[in-house]
Amino acid sequence: MKIIIINFLRQAFPFLLTIGLWRLSDTLWNPAGILAIIPLFFCSFIRPIDWFPLFSVLMCIAIDYNFETVCYWLALYCLVYSVNSFQNIIDLTQLDKNGLYAFMFFFAIAVLIQVCLNITLANAGAGLWMFLWVCALYLPITVLIQRIHND
Repeated sequence: MKIIIINFLRQAFPFLLTIGLWRLSDTLWNPAGILAIIPLFFCSFIRPIDWFPLFSVLMCIAIDYNFETVCYWLALYCLVYSVNSFQNIIDLTQLDKNGLYAFMFFFAIAVLIQVCLNITLANAGAGLWMFLWVCALYLPITVLIQRIHND
């Protein structure tokens, strides 16, 4: 019985971590629960997990709700998902460093679009901080997911 519970928790860990990161939103360290985008990207594109894309759509809607944006993160996620599905040049599952550079490109475009929609020095500083902070936490979070989930 103990092994069944442990295996269930290992399989459920990426889902629970994503919900936890979204719920632990803070204005400075985790604005609108944006750290939840890390497991969404990693478990959908780099190390795909069954049923995670459907869960990711729901979580992107939740992040949009916290950010008070209308389907912004959902549209970006769906765009990357469709591009990744139709391409055969770059295999995201084979990238080094858990796909850090692919995530940085995705997140930089997302933050740049948000900053350009309302260009102020405060928005540029907040966007830069959010980009640096989320990218710095990408590797620790993805390594934690890999170790507990046992890919």
